[in-house]
Amino acid sequence: MKKVFLLIISLYIILLSFSNCGGVDSRQKELLSSIDLLKGDITLCGSGGFGEVSFALSCKLNARETFDLAISLLHSFEYAEAEKAFVKVIDIDSECAMAYWGVAMSNFHSLWLQSGTDYLKKGSRILEAAQSLSISEREADYLNAIEIFYKDWETVAHKTRVSGFEKKMAALYAKYKDDKEAAIFYALALRATADPVDKSYLNQRKSGKILESLYPDQPNHPGIAHYIIHNYDYPELAELALPTARRYAEIAPSSAHAQHMPSHIFTRLGLWEESISSNINSTASALCYSESIDPEAHWDEELHGMDYLVYAYLQTGNNQKANEQYEYLKTFKKVFPENFKVAYTVSAIPARIALENKNWEEAANLEKPSLELDWSKLPWQESIYHFARALGSVRLGDLTATQKELAQLITNHKKLTEANDSYKANQVQIQIDVINAWIYFVNGKNIDAIALMKKAVDKEYNTAKHPVTPGEVLPAGELFGDLLLLCDQPLLALKTYEKDLEQHPNRFNGLYGAGVAAKAVGDDESAKKYFMSLLDQCRGVNSERLELIEAEKYLNVNPIGAL
Repeated sequence: MKKVFLLIISLYIILLSFSNCGGVDSRQKELLSSIDLLKGDITLCGSGGFGEVSFALSCKLNARETFDLAISLLHSFEYAEAEKAFVKVIDIDSECAMAYWGVAMSNFHSLWLQSGTDYLKKGSRILEAAQSLSISEREADYLNAIEIFYKDWETVAHKTRVSGFEKKMAALYAKYKDDKEAAIFYALALRATADPVDKSYLNQRKSGKILESLYPDQPNHPGIAHYIIHNYDYPELAELALPTARRYAEIAPSSAHAQHMPSHIFTRLGLWEESISSNINSTASALCYSESIDPEAHWDEELHGMDYLVYAYLQTGNNQKANEQYEYLKTFKKVFPENFKVAYTVSAIPARIALENKNWEEAANLEKPSLELDWSKLPWQESIYHFARALGSVRLGDLTATQKELAQLITNHKKLTEANDSYKANQVQIQIDVINAWIYFVNGKNIDAIALMKKAVDKEYNTAKHPVTPGEVLPAGELFGDLLLLCDQPLLALKTYEKDLEQHPNRFNGLYGAGVAAKAVGDDESAKKYFMSLLDQCRGVNSERLELIEAEKYLNVNPIGAL
């Protein structure tokens, strides 16, 4: 009897265990069905692929190819398609814990702050759905690392949560020495937590060293190449990433972002033709993607590439091509997603074209972009528009209009300060200082104008650029050179232009300004050098820029090599 009783108890426990498992599975299915997961066919443009990774861990064999594709997409910031791929893995193997991690990672855009809270709710819910899974210690460590980003998101600041993720990834990286993906994602976390005012680039250099140590054994890994570029996207470091930049597009030819990213380095180094080529490919790939998703809409990645493309065209004096991009932009009626990249581009492109050409009347009368965006939530991007109008107005001597635009800049600065967005608040403060400096100049207060412009330049040089932008719509250092020329200080202007060219190599107006300043102080050799460089980078372009005519006339009278 005792044996029979024990057997009954054992059977009861087993049945109870199965009953509990069924409950867990039901709860998991219920959670998954309640999440607005991206599903459907994975949209790919081109047949070249997205690079080579191998990181399926404990997923079923028939899910591993899709999982590795998802990781490749994630590493090239193709977030929407990455999520769809990870969801496909869950459909194939609902016990694959790393696919849940992948969905959470696809909603964590580590290098910029997203708008809204839907992505935070989704990430929290997918991690909750993973709690019932039987997982390994390493999988638990990965899930715990990304969970720190989503935990208490309503009350804990974004910066704090990203920092928590970086610390968790540091521990994971130290624990699993042979896990190459742990090293790569830790390197990305280091870049995500880099201090934008740290000009020693401590995190970026540390991250770069990790990635460079992995690169020889995994030359076709998309994440290694991608994150090296992000780490070295600064004038002082860009040369370190040039070989990688020239490889990344080949590693992931089907990724619009991979086609675009090399242009970050090309821009930093003033390699305009390479930047143009990169972004022509990127925008074409992005257009292919949007036509597959929604033929009536344009993807934010296309707009992002267009901003870099316009920037590069302007440096080669090619106003025709720059304006073609602007006219094309005006035809856009719908974009997806409506985010900070879209807002930045639609503000920056018309501002760049007017300001780079010193068309002050056009700048002063810029109209707000036609795309309907909630500008009240985009004070930094909106400030580009007001800055351009303010600079155009002050250069025309219209101080009433200038003060109106300046007031809006001050309002936007206050919004950013109150939101504790110190980086963007600082960017707008630089614009405010620049406008006030030019107001001093118009009022004949040259000493005050020079002092305030120097302050603005120092701020700009001591703050790293945001990943979204190829560069300021007009660098403060270049504007300072312009101001010094007008204040009849050509020698100081020359030094100022030369310093700014170190930060912004081969900029059209920087080379021209340096040439004019050198000519004014009688430094013919320097004048010839700068004018020749300007003509060289604009060669083959049918440009109407008057600066090129002036440079050519000067060199005809003062040929290279002549005493």
